[in-house]
Amino acid sequence: MADGITVVALGGAGAMGSAAVRLAATLPGIGKVVVADRDIDAAKRLSVELAQASAEVEARSIDVTDGRTLRELLDGADVVVNTVGPFFRFGVGILQAAIETGTHYLDICDDWEPAVDMLELDCAARGAGICAVVGMGASPGMSNLLAAMAVSRLDVVDDLYTAWPVDVEGEDESVDTLSAAAVHWMQQISGTVPVVRAGRIVNEEPLRSIALELPGGRRGNAYVVGHPEPVMFHRTINPAGHSANLMVITPETVAFLDVLRSDIDKGRIDLDSAAEELGKPSLRRMIRAAPRMLTRAGHGSLPLFFASATGVREGREMRVVARIADDSPVSELLSDMAGATAIPLALGLAQVVSRLADGTIRDRVGVHSAESVIDPDVLFTALARLFGRTDWSDIVTVESEFR
Repeated sequence: MADGITVVALGGAGAMGSAAVRLAATLPGIGKVVVADRDIDAAKRLSVELAQASAEVEARSIDVTDGRTLRELLDGADVVVNTVGPFFRFGVGILQAAIETGTHYLDICDDWEPAVDMLELDCAARGAGICAVVGMGASPGMSNLLAAMAVSRLDVVDDLYTAWPVDVEGEDESVDTLSAAAVHWMQQISGTVPVVRAGRIVNEEPLRSIALELPGGRRGNAYVVGHPEPVMFHRTINPAGHSANLMVITPETVAFLDVLRSDIDKGRIDLDSAAEELGKPSLRRMIRAAPRMLTRAGHGSLPLFFASATGVREGREMRVVARIADDSPVSELLSDMAGATAIPLALGLAQVVSRLADGTIRDRVGVHSAESVIDPDVLFTALARLFGRTDWSDIVTVESEFR
């Protein structure tokens, strides 16, 4: 038996799962990684590729809907890393299996509905003595940690936003090539989505424009999209004002999304068909989007990936932004959806493994979002070192100014 922690990577042969496995297999303290996937051939190929990794890598076939087999697999592991989507279908059941088997847990859930349900399993996870981290990818995940860095400079938090790029400079629109992600996106720009308003969770239509003024003279508009961050922050940070997850996006694209949103809500198109239009927009919808484009404000000089907070420090109003630095190599990572999601997941896993080794994991039991259990300085420093830098300040910029 391999020395060290045993990690099961559910969906470990997929695009995001395999990227996480490649890094996880090199992490200190991990003795074995089980690549568990319904595509056993892909899992075997990955295990062969990683035959020389510091951790032993083993392939296993798994159907996550087979509860008995899933629990047998998790029962022999210390930690499970879950990249099996869609999370509205599989997330809650897999976390429940982890709780029942006493297996620590991390995932990349970016659907707000199952995220709410999983956070409500906190008492059960505490009773089982496990630490579960929901949404440890790029957004949510890195976005939550940037938010934690921003609000650490405030005594009172009023407004709190997280934002990620869609089609502006530095983004390659890779979501179009990933159908599951595209369908998820269509779900999150239709119907209603949760935001925090006046300190309370409310549901509102997505794609509302938010005008932002950030330290350093950066300003522009970004657009509301459904995501778990506002629900998570309401629980952990409790902003007194407004909180939402935003897209940094061009007027042309947000206008087309608004046409899709309208048609989805009216039942004229389903989510799958709407997702297909991202790659091949119909002429009819492009024509309908044209006049809407003229009324949509642009992103101006907003950063690509950031968290912004306003509030009070020492009795004075202050605004803060924590962002991926303009010249950071991590900016290139943001254009790779698989890497941008999987690398933070593996680095979050590294912190859980470290706490398992020193016994401090007992102080982190329960179901958490990233900002309540993952140390942002440690994670961003580890990320910086992957790119040949030495400290988190080499890739993350935190700026503040009194208003």
